[in-house]
Amino acid sequence: MLPDLSTLPAFAAYFGLGVLLLAMFCTVHIWLTPQRELALIRHGNQAAAISLAGALLGFVAPLASAMSHSVSLMDLALWGVVAMIVQWLAHVVMRVLIHDLAAQVESDNRAVAVFAAAVAIGVGLINAAAMTW
Repeated sequence: MLPDLSTLPAFAAYFGLGVLLLAMFCTVHIWLTPQRELALIRHGNQAAAISLAGALLGFVAPLASAMSHSVSLMDLALWGVVAMIVQWLAHVVMRVLIHDLAAQVESDNRAVAVFAAAVAIGVGLINAAAMTW
């Protein structure tokens, strides 16, 4: 018995849009932050890796929720953009709370990076839960 692949096009469309939204988030997030995370990560800076990983997970949680609950690709795109904005606002708040956040990450302060990652993931989980309409 062959599996039913009739929903494969919908899967491909949602998956593709999800990957596109993730790529957009990564690109803009890296562009918006004053430190150069990828260069720092290439040089072994663990704080940069922790901070960026937290931001990515903080975005992916509400994106996954939006994918699960959206009724169309446009709906997913809209809620994906909302998730991006919320995550970037959380980052702005972190930069206010820790006024030298970029310098702390650049100097490989893992304590600050873990805190920033935890805030990003926490905000992302709250955002994901709010997207359950």
